[in-house]
Amino acid sequence: KVWNAITGEELVTFQHKHIVKTVDFSEDCTQLLTGSNEKVLRLFDLNNTDSDPQLLTGHKGNIKSAVLDSSGQKIFSGGDDKIIRFWDIRTMTEFKKIETGHPVSSMEINRDGTILIVTYGNEVSFWDTSSCEKIKSFECPCDIYSASLHPDKSCFVAGGEDFRLFKFDYETGKELESYKGHFGPVHCVRFSPDGELYASGSEDGTLRLWQNTVGKTYGLWKALNGEENNATENGKV
Repeated sequence: KVWNAITGEELVTFQHKHIVKTVDFSEDCTQLLTGSNEKVLRLFDLNNTDSDPQLLTGHKGNIKSAVLDSSGQKIFSGGDDKIIRFWDIRTMTEFKKIETGHPVSSMEINRDGTILIVTYGNEVSFWDTSSCEKIKSFECPCDIYSASLHPDKSCFVAGGEDFRLFKFDYETGKELESYKGHFGPVHCVRFSPDGELYASGSEDGTLRLWQNTVGKTYGLWKALNGEENNATENGKV
């Protein structure tokens, strides 16, 4: 389903034959990409919602994550078949694939559109969206289900199997911080557009917000004499 973000009105429904695991809009909001347990990627034209979607087939397992690059020319996808797949939208064909050895759990394209972040097993890898070559990768203390790169590329956060949120230095991979606030595995983490906050969603049924700089006056957080108040204990609200 596609909804009006201002009014909450449902605009259109696109039927699928199985569970939909991932959706992503194109940069200009004219296309919608979906991936599902059908092992098929669908690309819908939002200017002509009655038309049939374009289909991309090739995955041998459930698709867990798929994203459109900012140029509108590539799709990146991954899932249970343990392969990162690279697709050319102009020809609707796969032009590259990388075996990961573990199911691909998440993908994100960073704020300026230049880096693809992929998680699989206990690894977080970073890819150049233009050349589709790996930039670097880091191993984490547990299986990671989601990761997000700070808008200024100084650090990234990750969460996964052991309930904790980790923050790492992007250049070195050094662990900077870790917080244990959730009571279940963490399946989704994302930085806010300004990089001041990151959000985490977990199997414990909660969505938590964390300060990137603990104790800084920002939004709901009010610093008192240079120290965070009760609402900012451990950088969380």
